[in-house]
Amino acid sequence: MTGNSPRAVLAAEWIKVWTVRSTGLTLLLAFALSTGIGTLVSLSWRADIDGVVNFDPLAAALYSVTLGQLALVVLGALLVGSEYSSGSIRTSLAAVPGRGLFYGGKVLAGALTALAASAVIVVVTFLTAQAALGPYGTTLGADGIPAALVGAVVHLTSICVISMGITTMVRSAAISMGVLLPVLFLGSQGLGNVPALKPVLRYLPDQAGLVLMHIAAPSGDSRFGPGYGPGAALCVLLAWTAAALIGGYLVLRRRDA
Repeated sequence: MTGNSPRAVLAAEWIKVWTVRSTGLTLLLAFALSTGIGTLVSLSWRADIDGVVNFDPLAAALYSVTLGQLALVVLGALLVGSEYSSGSIRTSLAAVPGRGLFYGGKVLAGALTALAASAVIVVVTFLTAQAALGPYGTTLGADGIPAALVGAVVHLTSICVISMGITTMVRSAAISMGVLLPVLFLGSQGLGNVPALKPVLRYLPDQAGLVLMHIAAPSGDSRFGPGYGPGAALCVLLAWTAAALIGGYLVLRRRDA
């Protein structure tokens, strides 16, 4: 590895991503959770379609992504945290003295991995769920569906990058996961609708993700959703991503390995 070539640094980080056993396992888990639960929900709804309140074939497909995102958190945390736990971070920084270059290469390699995996997960989850819904399903070309699927991919990729940034700040995969997993899981499971907590939790990244995936309450309905539209949701998600990345860089730049 060389500290002078961004392409070489990215190539080296890309190799690291795919030589870590946890990469394949976490991506498989994300795929299994998203597609498996989405298919089960769709089959259940199809069997009792008259009993489903506010039926939405998109929600049947993409709500499972809110659980699949947890595996993307784990992926991001392990991509960074494994170097700290093994001590190989010292070797990496010795090989690439420019910490901004090293950090950028690592984040980009992780983001590209998450982006490619998310695209596959989201599309396959959608298609299998619609197949399970049978005559009640919708298509890729239906109104609003492409935007929702793109939103889901952006959300999953951002969640992984946020995890990488926070793990760089705390320098521990365990601590990062210990913070992010409960926050994202509990937020997705309804705490975002608790009146006393809603003013804060509505701006968590998972709540913005629900809006981007078009499975939150309509914009302006603050009773059962964040109460803002896709544009604001994208800004919220990008703000969290930028804050995590900047925080990670500042800690990496100032602290010894």
